[in-house]
Parts: sequence; C-alpha cells; structure tokens
Amino acid sequence: MPRRAPRRIPHRKSRRKPLGWKPRLAIAACGAVFALLAWAAIARALAPASNTSLTRFDAIIVLGHQADRDGNPTPTQLARVTEAVREYERGVAPRLILTGGAAGNRFVEARVMARSAEAQGIPASAILIEPEAMDTIQNACYSVRMMKEHGWRSAEVVSGAEHLPRAGIIFSSLPLQWRTHAAPPLAVQSAAYQSALTTVEVLKTARYLTWARWTEHCEP
Repeated sequence: MPRRAPRRIPHRKSRRKPLGWKPRLAIAACGAVFALLAWAAIARALAPASNTSLTRFDAIIVLGHQADRDGNPTPTQLARVTEAVREYERGVAPRLILTGGAAGNRFVEARVMARSAEAQGIPASAILIEPEAMDTIQNACYSVRMMKEHGWRSAEVVSGAEHLPRAGIIFSSLPLQWRTHAAPPLAVQSAAYQSALTTVEVLKTARYLTWARWTEHCEP
C-alpha cells in the first residue's frame, strides 16, 4: 500500500507590528542629529582660512582660552600666546590684541595672556587687552571693534588648529582683512585627546550654525 505524502502545513506570514510614534520620533531625532553633525563637519572642512593675500597685518589677534583655577596660563593658552609672540618677532604685525574675559573662572583670560606675552619679551606698549569677550563670537566682534577705533583693517588670528575652522566661519562675516594661524601645542597630544577636542569643536560649530549666529549677533 503506497505511503501518503506528509501533509504540508501552510506557512503563515508573520506580520510586523507597525512602529509606534515614540520609536519613529526617536529615529527622526537621531537622523536630525546626524544630519546636523554632518553639516557642521562639512562646514568646518570648507571653512575659510583667510580672505586676503596679505603677509603683514595691523595686529595679531590671540583668541582667548581660560586660565587655570590659580590664574596661571594653561598649556593651551600658553601655546597661543607663545605662537603669537613668534609671529610678532617675525614682523607679521607690530601689536597683539589679546581677547577674552572671565569666561571659565574669575580670571580674565586676556590679562593672564598679557602677562605671558610680557614675560616673553613683548613690550606693554605693543599689547592691547580686550577683557569682555565670553566666547569666540565676542572675541572676534570686540577685537574688530577695537581695531576700527584705531583705524586698523587687517589681522592675523592665532588659536589652536581645532578651533580655527569655527573662528574662520565667524571672522568671514566681519569687515576685516584676515588670515588664521595655528598655534602648535607645547607638548605631544594623544590621539584620544585630539579626537575629543575635534568632537567638542564640531558640536560648537553645530551650535553656531543653528543658534548662536542668530541669537548672539554682534555689531563690531
């Protein structure tokens, strides 16, 4: 007697449960954050490094960085001042504008940097202090405002390499002939530390592009 073929059980297609509004919102938020960070990274990659071919300037602007809790220059701050002193000694400009208020603690960044510059041989007569700026937007705006009062029209902007793309984006909207110049670190930095610095700057660039450029607008 022939065997019966085994009965096939029909395969039921599993139905996926549609995503609720909360998962969809989370996915959309993640996509928006990714797009924003990509925009900031691209903006940094395309950021201008200058708007002039000048090699001599009216001033060297040194962008601020907080001192330590005892009022001494941090390695980052000292690196910026030291490179500005070198540029001054090379004849790039006859004066330094040191910009930065008490943004990170009670010590005025510009005054701490001025002491460092004088200790490295820069005469007090060649140092101008801008002691009010609380961020890079104000660093740029208040420095240009000070230059306009003296009739100066060009500057080299000194800061850390990771900071300069955002600074370039900010300075590109100001009435000034300028170029950026990176201050090399005074000691070897680990890859992890450099990556952390870049990440912070990408976040700050994203904040500038979407918020700060409109809400913190400053007329020089």
